Amino acid sequence: MSRTEEQGEMPAGGSLAHRVPDLGGLELLLAVARIGSLGGAARELGITQPAASSRIRSMERQLGVALVDRSPRGSRLTDAGALVTDWARRIVEAAEAFDVGAQALRDRRDSRLRVAASMTIAEYLLPGWLLALRAQRPDTAVSLHAGNSTVVAERLLADEADVGFVEGLTVPTGLDSVVIAHDRLIVVTAPAHPWARRRRSLAAEELASTPLILREKGSGTRQVLDAALGGLARPLIELSSTTAVKAAAVSGAGPAVLSELAVGEELAMRRLVRVPVEGVALARDLRAVWPTGHRPTGPARDLLSLTRG
Repeated sequence: MSRTEEQGEMPAGGSLAHRVPDLGGLELLLAVARIGSLGGAARELGITQPAASSRIRSMERQLGVALVDRSPRGSRLTDAGALVTDWARRIVEAAEAFDVGAQALRDRRDSRLRVAASMTIAEYLLPGWLLALRAQRPDTAVSLHAGNSTVVAERLLADEADVGFVEGLTVPTGLDSVVIAHDRLIVVTAPAHPWARRRRSLAAEELASTPLILREKGSGTRQVLDAALGGLARPLIELSSTTAVKAAAVSGAGPAVLSELAVGEELAMRRLVRVPVEGVALARDLRAVWPTGHRPTGPARDLLSLTRG
């Protein structure tokens, strides 16, 4: 054992974390200097007197000098303790400035939320989630960019969104994800279309050979349908939004493949008819996504919590 260690001092070298007392200890020392009582300092900081005594002893061992003289009349700083207290005051003031700056960063982060979402989620799920978030965070300004799943990934990776939502079968490269809901695609058509009156289910071959009103390539809806039909889906029209596909189907332009989330009202009012299909896997997961290793924080984390609730 070295001479320094025999005297109870910390050896030189190593990280500052091992050689400099923590903020809690320095705040306690400042309170003792101000109040003149270890018990009073403990009460001010909300800790027990034994805990305060233990913390002072730990600092003395760490620094290798006595800091406080204790007596029945109170506690006073030693000469070394007075000097350390002056240094501690500057450290605590710097820490307070650090805390104020960190809070300012959090406030700036929390003042806005940038969301990117694929069309079905943006149109039929996000409005409710954002209303709930508004109740929790009325001061957070939210911007929403709706696009297909490919666009959502691009915005996240370019740091143009804080959190995203996609509907495809796979998670885009460079993103982490969590499943937040489940969905199913269904075949729909206007009541006047021959398929609306058929009694047997469509087979995969018939669906694949029929021109359909479809979302564009890159959308989650199109990815699921192409995978289910082995890439054989035939577009009658390709449109870039769920609303446009639905409107075209209602007008009688042809059959369409859409999310169940998007057509509930049209089915209830018989503006569209659901066509049964067999042998085609049209279920899909809806996911929240974010850049790998950067899990959402602040308002983005709160929104994610609401989607899973």
